[in-house]
Amino acid sequence: MKNFIKTLIYQLKHLKRLDKYILKQVIEMFIMGVLVFTSIIFASDTFITLIKQISMYGIPFKYAILMIILHLPEVFVMTIPMGVLLATVMTLNGLSLSSEITVMRACGIGLNRIAKPIFIFAIVMACISFVINETVVPFSTRLSAKLAGVAFSQKNVPEGKQNFTFKETKESGLLKRLFYVGDCTDGELHNITVLDAAKEGTIQIVQAREGATTPGGWIFEKGAIYTVTDSGKTLDTTLFEATNVKFGMDLTKELDKNLANQHNFIQLCGVLSKSDIPDKHVLKISLFDKIALPLTTIVLVLIGVPLAITPPRVRYNRGFLFSILIIFAYYLIRALSISFGEAGSLPPVLAAFMPDIILTLAGTALYYRKVYTIC
Repeated sequence: MKNFIKTLIYQLKHLKRLDKYILKQVIEMFIMGVLVFTSIIFASDTFITLIKQISMYGIPFKYAILMIILHLPEVFVMTIPMGVLLATVMTLNGLSLSSEITVMRACGIGLNRIAKPIFIFAIVMACISFVINETVVPFSTRLSAKLAGVAFSQKNVPEGKQNFTFKETKESGLLKRLFYVGDCTDGELHNITVLDAAKEGTIQIVQAREGATTPGGWIFEKGAIYTVTDSGKTLDTTLFEATNVKFGMDLTKELDKNLANQHNFIQLCGVLSKSDIPDKHVLKISLFDKIALPLTTIVLVLIGVPLAITPPRVRYNRGFLFSILIIFAYYLIRALSISFGEAGSLPPVLAAFMPDIILTLAGTALYYRKVYTIC
């Protein structure tokens, strides 16, 4: 590994004018691509999740914003391959349309030499992506999970919100608890009603004039607790001046969905060594994906370089279109392979590396054809 890093540093220190010229355009386009794709993912997924958390679960805005920021490293790992592909295709397509690649080839500079700095850049970005995924992502995901746990356990109600309701469901989808708050002013809740159907056969109804949320649960003041059967028969009625009821949501399954992101490769290997881990094959896919995803950066360049070289008869920039189509094809194959892997139809290692394998074969064929034939 040290020799590999030394070789990269040596190559970067001894870049020729052609390499610097190409790399400058690639880096500029890469930064733009990462910003664009990150914005798209945030607009289509993250902010929708934010609105859902605020409206349905009463997560405070400051918690939600922090969780979004902590989600950024995971998004960057996904957008780095996209940004490198966009930079590759747009740069080479632009050079091809301005006939610069034709002039280079006429001077004896082959496609391998033209693409060399791009492949070096892709290797560097793949290493950076791997490092981020192994160090920053586990830390930020664990911290985000802790924030989610605190926010959910407190059941925060948005300040100034009136007639606020939200619910908690069971695994079967049936209602577990229904919360109603008349209004929230200065952190104090007024006119609270909680329908608790968590216990089989009985329903508890909690009504209180005032209350508040704390890490230790809900504090109710001046109210009553009614316990009734499913048929409506009253079993018990308890009046109180003040009581503390713990309504913490069970976030175990939600946090387990991000279990792989909370650990690096070595830590996840340790988790998989335990025999009592549920859905072990799903975690194995995530384990191999920690290597497969950074390698995608290089694979996408391999297929992007030949597609970016525009034939002489084409006089328009088709780089962006090609980038979108390649990214769509990659994530379609990725979604299918992971789905088959989670269903047990594919071995975990094949499910993780299937997109890279398919695109590598296609890219190698296209690259060979473009290098050894006249454009």
